[in-house]
Amino acid sequence: MRKGHKRELIGNEGKMILDTVRRLNRRNAVDHLLKMLKKTHPADIAWTFRHLTPNERRSIFNIIAQTEMVGEFISELDESIMLELVSELTPQYMAAIVKEMDKDDAADLLEALPEEMANEIRKLMGKADREEVDALLKYDPETAGGLMSPDFMAFDEEMSVGEAIRNVQERSEETETSFYLYITHGPEKQLAGVLSLRELLLHPPYRLLKNVMNPKVIAVSTITPQNEVAHIVSQYNFLAVPVVDSSYTLKGIVTVDDVIDVIREEATEDFLRMAGAGKDQEILLKPVFENAKTRAPWLFATLVGGVAAAFIITSFEDELAQVLALTAFIPVVAGMGGNIGTQSSTIVVRGIATGRVNMDELFQVIFKEMRVGLILGGAYGVFLGLLAWLGYTEPALLGVVVGLSILMVMTLAASMGAAIPLILRRFNVDAAIATGPFITTAMDIVGITGYFVIAKVLLGL
Repeated sequence: MRKGHKRELIGNEGKMILDTVRRLNRRNAVDHLLKMLKKTHPADIAWTFRHLTPNERRSIFNIIAQTEMVGEFISELDESIMLELVSELTPQYMAAIVKEMDKDDAADLLEALPEEMANEIRKLMGKADREEVDALLKYDPETAGGLMSPDFMAFDEEMSVGEAIRNVQERSEETETSFYLYITHGPEKQLAGVLSLRELLLHPPYRLLKNVMNPKVIAVSTITPQNEVAHIVSQYNFLAVPVVDSSYTLKGIVTVDDVIDVIREEATEDFLRMAGAGKDQEILLKPVFENAKTRAPWLFATLVGGVAAAFIITSFEDELAQVLALTAFIPVVAGMGGNIGTQSSTIVVRGIATGRVNMDELFQVIFKEMRVGLILGGAYGVFLGLLAWLGYTEPALLGVVVGLSILMVMTLAASMGAAIPLILRRFNVDAAIATGPFITTAMDIVGITGYFVIAKVLLGL
């Protein structure tokens, strides 16, 4: 589900809950297990489900399905586990669960289910609930419209403070969050301002909301990408941000808990891509064959690079036969280039994601990384050059060859590592795909070729 990343239980707390749940289930102590589940937060139970066997999950879920917490519990589950459990439930029962869920969680659930099952559930839902959920489902799940909740506090600007306070008291249980009160104007309910509940309580009851609201409200569009929403919420420390359509009509709010999920989701995807493991956040929960299938294409890039490097080395067979010592430093040259290239690309990718890299200063970023590569390449080039000179008396210039090769490959790798993600981002391609195997493979080929060319020129081979 979109909210796939919840807090993780750490140490003894998680182990104790997991062991207790397993033990009670093994003894078939349904009453005791039910009491324990009711006292435990649904997010914590969802965490334990990652570590249970499929049979244990089904048995315990059958007990949870008899309680009021089932809806919240399902919304906390990892998508693969959720699909495994609800596949055996009837559409009638699922419709009853969906009715009790927050509308944004219900939309996430229906979006994750197979289309046929989701349509069956929708038919059985009440008209008002179905329309609310359908309104959310029409948006891309990775935009503000797909993240937002339609449950929020919004009143007309002509309402008095006293009336607003009474309305808040009456509607507090219906809404997602009551931290902010949004002020609208006109029949179209266009967003006009915002007011925190604390500020509302500080004003006399006879004042109109339009005279006490903050008109400088920061909002996002229904089509704003989720990473931009996350950036706005984290930059301004909001607890929620309003979502408007093209007419500036208030459609919903994105709350900070959804934003935390988005930040973790985006970061996880980036790191998996950087490591060359795809972008499936639930890869650890996949069966062995599926896990291998996901990672295979990325490793193919490394294989291609390795084969290309092998052909390059073979093409310099005569030079190697004359100076066998050159072979000893091939792994060092390739490894140093690959490592600094990955460092630079990782720094730039995260800089782009967090807004610390200004795309208008593309050349400055590349030039800075190039200088870093030049400094590090110079330092390690001198060090490795001295080692080569001391370790191998013949040929006399081997140390110079190794030193210059390290300088060349590290400078080039740092520059390429910074440039490729920036260029991809300029063409609206996810920068994370440039890292990991791709940078390492490219630098293996370039580094080894450069090393042999320098050796051939300086040693006269």
